[in-house]
Amino acid sequence: MAWLYLCIAGVMEVFWSTCMKFSHGFTDLKFSVLTIVGMIVSFAFLSQATKVLPLGTAYAVWTGIGALGALIAGIILFKEPAAPARLFFAALLLVGILGLKATSGH
Repeated sequence: MAWLYLCIAGVMEVFWSTCMKFSHGFTDLKFSVLTIVGMIVSFAFLSQATKVLPLGTAYAVWTGIGALGALIAGIILFKEPAAPARLFFAALLLVGILGLKATSGH
């Protein structure tokens, strides 16, 4: 269950960071509220995951999911560049996330 909580926390991190971009510096109330709600939900699920998983593993996976997801959201939603080098390093993030999961012992 802890890994499921951690995945939800990571997805919510992508959600809130994307909403933050849409909030235009917290000038759009709807997206500002969604950002704050997403942050609270993300932290709540992360805190549940850390009850079972080692802190270092949980935090690294959470930030990795958030970073990778934000990069993908940026490419899809905001037309950010999808240069081969960026995609290569995104793949390294994915390998790191999967590696931490595989070696966590949980």
